[in-house]
Amino acid sequence: MNVAGLLYTLGDPHLLQAVKGGVNVMVNVFDVAQTLIQHIQTRFKDDVALVAYYGSYAQGTATSRSDLDFFFIPATPHGFGAGLSFLCGGISFDFWPIGWERAERMAAFEESNTSIIADCKLLYVRSDADLARFEHLRKRISETGKPSLALLEKTENHLRDAYIHLYQMSLLHTHLIRDLTLIRTEAHGVLTHVLYGLALLNGTYFSKGWGKNAEQINQFQLKPAKLNEQMHTIKQASESTKIKEACEQLVQDMLELLNAQKALYAAGPDYEGRMKGFYEEIRGQFDKLLTACEANDYTTAFFWSIGAQDEIARFLYFTKNGFWPSAVLATADYMHEYIAAGLPDLPKLLAPDRLAELRDMIQLLDERLRSLLQSHAVPITEFETPQQLKQFLGRRV
Repeated sequence: MNVAGLLYTLGDPHLLQAVKGGVNVMVNVFDVAQTLIQHIQTRFKDDVALVAYYGSYAQGTATSRSDLDFFFIPATPHGFGAGLSFLCGGISFDFWPIGWERAERMAAFEESNTSIIADCKLLYVRSDADLARFEHLRKRISETGKPSLALLEKTENHLRDAYIHLYQMSLLHTHLIRDLTLIRTEAHGVLTHVLYGLALLNGTYFSKGWGKNAEQINQFQLKPAKLNEQMHTIKQASESTKIKEACEQLVQDMLELLNAQKALYAAGPDYEGRMKGFYEEIRGQFDKLLTACEANDYTTAFFWSIGAQDEIARFLYFTKNGFWPSAVLATADYMHEYIAAGLPDLPKLLAPDRLAELRDMIQLLDERLRSLLQSHAVPITEFETPQQLKQFLGRRV
């Protein structure tokens, strides 16, 4: 059965009282929605897949000032033209499009507004196929019950963005700018990114907006020990230094919590499985470095020596733990694996007059890396002649 048009129900009166020209005006928000749906059925019948509402009306918490938060998913490029922002009876409405690709990102926790998809109420769908596709997205969200490595990586992304706000806050203090508005704006960025990351760390999303999600935050199993105290300082302190310190400590506590969760996924070392083929790739960087040193090309040597060592260090960390070092992990934490393996420290040798010495260290690095891999039974695929390669290819299944 085609479900188009069957999802709209008036339900409760849903009246908004607004003031227009000194006169009270009663606006039924679902009458507004129905007017738009009728317009879609007339002008965009084949171009809009579904219409839904979310927020306070979907959650049963609407007040006299609440507008109707609703969206639609276009089925064709032409369908995006159905979008409209307007006032009706003095009340603001934003009928905005969410493409299928973006809806999928929301369902995959790649955007912070997952609740829009998970908790919305459908008003209209074009077809059974559209409804099935949408319900599949909601099923993906509901099946997420614990933090996976993918969700932990998304938490890292939020922490990385929080660090940007910390950096901006530090710049303000460095320049002796204590403007409370600027400090609070950056602190707001820190806090929102930390909280979004905290929800992901707990394998969930915020079902309510800011100011209404305190109960959900308190119920999180995983959270910094001083979260409430830090949030209180960030929201209410009037001294910029206290706000900055609370933000810094909150981000640090979140990072420690994140690293502890990632450690639970450590699968143990696996050199043969994770480093097979690595040497064959990194050897090309060694050749570029050797050529740069022999040509007295310090700039090329600078970039490739630091890049090669960092890549090897990251790969060794991955080999040991089973996951890559995060974007917010201190370099020293994963560089330790490189130093512990007894590999030469190339960046320390960087100087225009030390390229000959750097060249010797690159050759030493090559030898020691090969030895390390061979000691862990990591095969290295190499041939002396094209004929050997031909024979090898002939034996491959």
